[in-house]
Amino acid sequence: MPAPQKKILFCLAGVFSFVCALGTAAAIGTQLWVKGTILCKTGALLVNATGPELEKFIGEIRYGLFHGERVRQCGLGGRPFQFSFFPDLLKIIPASIHVSVILFCTVLIIFTLVGMGFFLYNAFGSPYETLHGPVGLYLWSFIACSCGCLIMILFSSEVKIHHLSEKIANFKEKSFTFKTHSERFADSFWIILACSLVHFLNTLLIRLAGFEFPFSKPKDSGTATGAADLMY
Repeated sequence: MPAPQKKILFCLAGVFSFVCALGTAAAIGTQLWVKGTILCKTGALLVNATGPELEKFIGEIRYGLFHGERVRQCGLGGRPFQFSFFPDLLKIIPASIHVSVILFCTVLIIFTLVGMGFFLYNAFGSPYETLHGPVGLYLWSFIACSCGCLIMILFSSEVKIHHLSEKIANFKEKSFTFKTHSERFADSFWIILACSLVHFLNTLLIRLAGFEFPFSKPKDSGTATGAADLMY
């Protein structure tokens, strides 16, 4: 592929990486990771609520990685309640998983920015070592994509397997018992998925630029050398 087209592809991949870094940073600070509704089970059983009456006992909940909000509905109107994961909820949530999610989000941002820098370096500079050239680009993209996948897996297990929404809903509740009525992953969670897909797309752009995947056998091993493969 001609050098100008390679520059365009690498610049495009660098822009994608920068957007992903901004998106991940914005997602970390929002409350839009999970949205759902919670049922005041105790109140509904006391009045044997069914049908439209049951709506008076269904509140809302939403939260992110650091803080959130729930609306308590027990038949007498909604009562909003703000909460923070640190340090309030550390005793009731799987803290190790939650901290790991935050850690991998940080790693994702770092390696996304590193990848962006190396994409631009490959576009306008002269790469001369393995990690400076296309092999390095594959590495940074693979690490960033893996971090995004780990974030989604860990957070999904925290929410679904460990019933995070229900634990939050029953935090400091003595008289009433709450049960998760519905929940879904919100915008910030899907931003992480989109970033993982973008990093996978970046690996395809590297391949489109004419560079073989790492560890693949060259077609003509007799004429290729390590330095020549990385230069363009």
